[in-house]
Amino acid sequence: MSMFCYQCEQAFRGKGCEDQGVCGKTPEVAALLDVLLHQTKGIGYFAHQARLQGVSDQDVNRFTLEALFVTVTNVNFDPESIQRWIYQAQQVKEKAKALLGKVSDENVSSAAFQPAADLETLTGQGFALKIIGDDADPDLRSLKHLLIYGLKGLAAYAHHAAVLGYEDEKIYALLHEGLHALNRKDIPADELLGLNLKCGEVNLRCMEILDQAHHETYGHPEPTEVSKTIRKGPAIIVSGHDLLDLENILKQTEGKGISVYTHGEMLPAHGYPKLKAYQHLAGHFGTAWQNQANEFDGVPAAIYFTTNCIQEPKDSYRDRTFTGGTVGWPGLQHVENQDYSAVIEKALQLGGFKEETAGGKLMTGFGHHAVLSVAGQVVEGVKSGAIRHFFLVGGCDGAKPGRNYYTEFAQSAPQDSIVMTLGCGKFRFNDKDFGTIGGLPRLLDIGQCNDAYSAIKIAGALAGAFGCGVNDLPLSLIISWYEQKAVVVLLSLLALGIKGIRLGPSLPAFITPNILKVLVEKFDLKPIKTAQEDLQEILRA
Repeated sequence: MSMFCYQCEQAFRGKGCEDQGVCGKTPEVAALLDVLLHQTKGIGYFAHQARLQGVSDQDVNRFTLEALFVTVTNVNFDPESIQRWIYQAQQVKEKAKALLGKVSDENVSSAAFQPAADLETLTGQGFALKIIGDDADPDLRSLKHLLIYGLKGLAAYAHHAAVLGYEDEKIYALLHEGLHALNRKDIPADELLGLNLKCGEVNLRCMEILDQAHHETYGHPEPTEVSKTIRKGPAIIVSGHDLLDLENILKQTEGKGISVYTHGEMLPAHGYPKLKAYQHLAGHFGTAWQNQANEFDGVPAAIYFTTNCIQEPKDSYRDRTFTGGTVGWPGLQHVENQDYSAVIEKALQLGGFKEETAGGKLMTGFGHHAVLSVAGQVVEGVKSGAIRHFFLVGGCDGAKPGRNYYTEFAQSAPQDSIVMTLGCGKFRFNDKDFGTIGGLPRLLDIGQCNDAYSAIKIAGALAGAFGCGVNDLPLSLIISWYEQKAVVVLLSLLALGIKGIRLGPSLPAFITPNILKVLVEKFDLKPIKTAQEDLQEILRA
């Protein structure tokens, strides 16, 4: 059976994956993920109506986050794991239905859906869903899928906050409202566009509480130099995004002679005072997620994936790779209940690195608290003419050709400009020497994609200092996207009314020409050209 998926930037030939996902998922896995998404639409159908009657359930709310997160790109590739999520979704759907009392669901397929009892038949149900053909009007389908992917991204960010105990009823309400709307066949385009922008608006609140969760739990990030030197001895490499997993691993490895290294989006963890206080948080290993197969090849360390961005492990490190939370890969050991004893045992068993290997340094920790503490210096730099322009160059990285644009753009930015970056896109150029300007580093790593709120906070503070709108600042956003977290961040920027965003390396395959025209006309969204063309156009303006 063939599949269809075009939710990430790697969509085959810019249209969609049909034989197998470029990310590595098989048609069977794609079908099961479609079933899980269908189930969450059913949950949303009931939960939204119940909320309108003043009834909400925390188990239903939390599960909605988790189930949507499972369907995000590069999260779960394990058919048996996804099957369990589908069956749990059925129980949650029945609970959401019970909140309403007696209700008819026979005309709503996601609400009435009953999952098959065996994996093969369940997979067949997924193939029958045909997500690409759910609307005859391609523009309506485009807006629906934009909303679906926005909801997935919102759920992922909300999940990061929820595991630290930070939640907001507005987030759950929007998720269920959006999922409920996706069941409607009569929903008009303007209502769908409005829901997309509302998703972006609520995501701003979500990113605010995630920012609060990180800072109140681990302290405000501080500018920090991070070593890439590899110490001799046993090691654990932590990849993904969740700081709580990293903290728990650090706690459980204290005094055991194990060095803990961050990988990919975990680099900014070194800026948090509470985390960098652990002496065995040794440094950073490797670069961005898409390079993991080469970087982990034969490495004598235990590897733990906290969240999305897993790829198929090579045989040379498959036996030492572990997953947790929503992440899954067939045959890998999954950590339950934050008990990392198996990961620790494997690290000790492997023995680790035979000798120390010298590496360079990376800088991180320039969150909004750190940057705004020197806001006067920044404002004076602009007023004096020392700082001509600000560029935010970053977002999700990927393996598809064309991403050298971001390296060239950052390195070509004039010396009288500051380059801010966040997300794993920074690994394209964060090892380069950008020098300083007015006593400040020219390259400021704001953090993870999870820290996009910091960039918004900085932009807002600068606009306030100059008495203008964000669109009037000498600030340009050069965004790279890969998956659904980036989609919802874009929706948030559009909801804020920010214009002139340059997006690449290619446009989403699920955006039709007509919908793109709306975004260009309404928000001045700009597909990237070449780095030099875009730089010249920005600086001329």
